[in-house]
Amino acid sequence: MRAVDTGLSGKRVLVTGASGGIGAACARAFAAEGARVGVHYHRGRDRAEAVAAECGEGAVLLQADLTREDEAERLFAEAHEAFGGVDACAAVAGIWPEEDVPLWRLSLDRWQETLAANLTATFLTARGFLQEVERTGRGNLVLVGSTAGLYGEAGHADYASAKSAIVRGLLLSLKNEIVRIAPLGRVNAVCPGWTVSPMTRSTLDEPGLVDRVTRTMPLRKVAEPEDVARQIVVLASDALSGHVTGQVITVAGGMEGRVLHD
Repeated sequence: MRAVDTGLSGKRVLVTGASGGIGAACARAFAAEGARVGVHYHRGRDRAEAVAAECGEGAVLLQADLTREDEAERLFAEAHEAFGGVDACAAVAGIWPEEDVPLWRLSLDRWQETLAANLTATFLTARGFLQEVERTGRGNLVLVGSTAGLYGEAGHADYASAKSAIVRGLLLSLKNEIVRIAPLGRVNAVCPGWTVSPMTRSTLDEPGLVDRVTRTMPLRKVAEPEDVARQIVVLASDALSGHVTGQVITVAGGMEGRVLHD
């Protein structure tokens, strides 16, 4: 059987948050397709260096705090200098505050920090990438949301609000805007559910948690980062998703808003 050709060989792909679980899996998956990968990180330099080494000689390590406008702009300037442009971008970077805090006890500081690290960082990433697209007339963007943005998440209203904004208002605006500068440019989103990553590992180790969170899922298991990364690769590929834009792919074992298992 012939392997499926994603058409990503030689493409220049920036993955933000590539020192984390999903971001690292994305970087490796793009590299496996022959892409040249920009491996972005904020603080996890050691992890990012290891990922870049796995991605081969074409990979470039890039550091930036994506909540800061000047650093986000520097990131794209360095990516442009390294690659001569960026053909696709996976906006994975974000945080999930581990502590369960109901809204009436939620501090303004945490609210603002969560929105900055998720929504503002995604906005600055998307803006930087679309400025590249304006120069080249082509490109694909994949945003990363969360099932929290689709169903809400008690104790994490800040995170759910940020992710909902990404996969609703931002996504649906950008898929219409990108074609003003790239007639075949596309913007899509992936919404992971519970996924094994450095961000969630300690929480998933809590006794009984996996049983509770999978009660609304036909597939009663937690996703691996590679499950999410493969969908991001598919959406970034013109060969596989050339007529798909403005769509949200949920990678959550069929999660829905009702209990399926006792």
